Amino acid sequence: MKLAINGFGRIGRTILRQLLALPLGQDIELVLINDVAPLETCAYLFKYDSTFGPYPGAVETGTASIIVDGHTIPVTHSPDLSRVDLTGVDVLMDCTGIARTSDVASQGLTAGASKVLISGPSPATEVTIVLGANEDQLGDARIVSNASCTTNGLAPLVKVLDRIGGIAAAHMTTIHCYTNSQPMVDAPRGDLARSRAGALSMVPTTTSATHLIDEVMPHLAGRISGAAVRVPTASVSAVDLIVTLERGMSETAFDTALREAIAHSSVLGWTDQPLVSSDLRTRPESLVLAGPETRMVGKNQVRVFGWYDNEWGFSARMLDVARLMTKS
Repeated sequence: MKLAINGFGRIGRTILRQLLALPLGQDIELVLINDVAPLETCAYLFKYDSTFGPYPGAVETGTASIIVDGHTIPVTHSPDLSRVDLTGVDVLMDCTGIARTSDVASQGLTAGASKVLISGPSPATEVTIVLGANEDQLGDARIVSNASCTTNGLAPLVKVLDRIGGIAAAHMTTIHCYTNSQPMVDAPRGDLARSRAGALSMVPTTTSATHLIDEVMPHLAGRISGAAVRVPTASVSAVDLIVTLERGMSETAFDTALREAIAHSSVLGWTDQPLVSSDLRTRPESLVLAGPETRMVGKNQVRVFGWYDNEWGFSARMLDVARLMTKS
């Protein structure tokens, strides 16, 4: 599979780190990076990462390329991807965060790529796919959204809980680390609360996961609400989910069913250790459930809590969904 990355930011760089860690012989080749930043800046930010630490291998720049551990990756700097030659590329990963209109989202196809995978919600896609929730809906779609990091954590869990006891109603709060959408110092933003310094306060705000769950799992539309609290940490977020089950059960029966379902999931994990957020950095799962935090009130209400590395886990799902797209 030949991949190209458009937008070498947090997700684009994390995807490259994961690609380089794959065992030798994996049939995945990164053939191009496109980013508007200067070549030296792209190489520097890949080598020195404030969240994941310095890349342990060699990172150099060549003539219009980044050379990582001897692998030469061509780099272009076009703000209009349709002007870049992507002939032979199986999947173009658009990690710019701006592919929200059909003309921008389709630039990769115009440039010659067979398919486009967007690293976030986008109304311009043919389908939104969350691994572990609705991958059977992929079909032969050419422009696909990988949803959001929170939706990737929430939707597979919701599917499991709906299968175990049925979901009558639920509310999710994501306790989310700050992101580049927030200012470092107080500065105007559309959302007044998100105009405040992201590393100094807990900031209540909205989450795209609420409407994305309705899109990914339409049979539950209107049953799940959600909110977010941005907190002053640099990485790893959490899902705090309160569910009213349609079918009551004992806490023991629920715990047994949940553990069994997680054990058979390819994207959900489990821990019985009293972990904190920094312990989950670089975990590849979409969500790691915290066993000690599971609570049940009566026979129908349950609280489930899970951790997710919103960059590393989401990037892992980008690669997983790209593999599925080349098989469809």
